[in-house]
Amino acid sequence: MDFLRPATWEDALAMKAARPDATPIQGGTDVMVEINLDKGRPTALLDLNPVAELARWSWTAGPAPMLRVGAGVTYTRLISELGAWLPGLAQASRTVGSPQIRNRGTLAGNLGAASPAGDGHPPLLASGALVEAESVRGTRLIPIIEFYTGVKRNALEGDELIRAVHVPPAAGPQCFAKVGTRNAMVIAVCSFAVALDVRARRAGTGIGSAAPTPRRAHAAEEFLAGELDWDGAGPLDPALAHRFGELVAEAAAPIDDVRGRADYRRHALAVMARRSLGWAWAERGSVPGTSDASGTYHQKSGENG
Repeated sequence: MDFLRPATWEDALAMKAARPDATPIQGGTDVMVEINLDKGRPTALLDLNPVAELARWSWTAGPAPMLRVGAGVTYTRLISELGAWLPGLAQASRTVGSPQIRNRGTLAGNLGAASPAGDGHPPLLASGALVEAESVRGTRLIPIIEFYTGVKRNALEGDELIRAVHVPPAAGPQCFAKVGTRNAMVIAVCSFAVALDVRARRAGTGIGSAAPTPRRAHAAEEFLAGELDWDGAGPLDPALAHRFGELVAEAAAPIDDVRGRADYRRHALAVMARRSLGWAWAERGSVPGTSDASGTYHQKSGENG
């Protein structure tokens, strides 16, 4: 196995172009497990740790600024530095492995592996994130809904690397829920995320570990957009929450495996969906992040790392 260690992003792109077979590695929390268990042995590893810019996050410019999270930003930093703007993603990050894994693992690594059970996928889907992919040929932004192409497969070309993930700051409450065979250090049996935008009267959803790829529940989103009492101050209608859960479960395509049966996954998704919606609805009066009275986000200096 060859070990490639670029010093700069330009070096990394050149090496990837010359060796499309090279597997990128940053935290190594997935790749090294596969190697140690002899489930796969790459012909080459492309170590991106020396590329300092990948460990930075910043705000994008434009009328609708987004958080640009570098491919090397760890789960621990997502929680501590970006949790106020990305609460759903921070909640999911807290469920990833152990503190040691969160200190090394990255969201971009989750995307590169493209496992249906990855904890970062549902909140990215619910938020409408974009994946910034780059090669020596140029840069493109891939909508998250188009990024997953099959079981552990993604839309990256052979010479492309993930440079960053662009995530809109929360415009309302967000929730993530996960079912596992124990409380920690566990791969999801199934997972779910919801993001509410009360002003726009819009909801986003994300389903994990219950289909060949992470996916949204489009019918459930449309149902909430049309049926939620967005201007109301009262509690969530239980019948509405129940129907929302049914629609989320119907959007899934689970299988029976060692972690759970398909019927259980559908049942658990329905329960998680209505509970998550209830939790989010109870918090709808507050806008996450740092904002003034009008809800306009103040963009702190984001060149971190």
